Amino acid sequence: MRWEDLDRENCSLARTLSVVGDRWTLMVLRECFLGQRRFEQFEGRLGIARHVLADRLKKLTEAGVLARTAYQERPRREEYRLTEKGRDLHAAMLALIQWGDKYMAGEEGPPIERVHKACGHVMETVPVCSECGEPVSARDVVVRAGPGAGEDTLPRNVRGR
Repeated sequence: MRWEDLDRENCSLARTLSVVGDRWTLMVLRECFLGQRRFEQFEGRLGIARHVLADRLKKLTEAGVLARTAYQERPRREEYRLTEKGRDLHAAMLALIQWGDKYMAGEEGPPIERVHKACGHVMETVPVCSECGEPVSARDVVVRAGPGAGEDTLPRNVRGR
């Protein structure tokens, strides 16, 4: 499997990584979720080379994760806003951040806390079953072939439907 061919793999993770699977893309998305929208804001906060930032923003826009929206007409200036597709990455970003808070934060603790607006408490992301609401971990899940599976893409230990 070659990196540039990930978008053609019959694997949802591989296809996702073809869009968001490099460090600068994830850092741009972090900034989007922190409320940044403008090229200069991304550039200043990340210290990223302009051509690299332009490439990542273009890729995210072409993938439908971000949308360019005008905020000024003369001269025309645009900002980048998360689309529904982009906002749907929030849970994945929270999971990565929470892992980093647990295993990579310094002795002082995590640099940012996430507070649930509804109750005002510092929160942790807890994956739950969409059907019964019970918390789930890796040991609580089995995988089976889905409707888009091909026989050549399934590991031997994955059951058929």
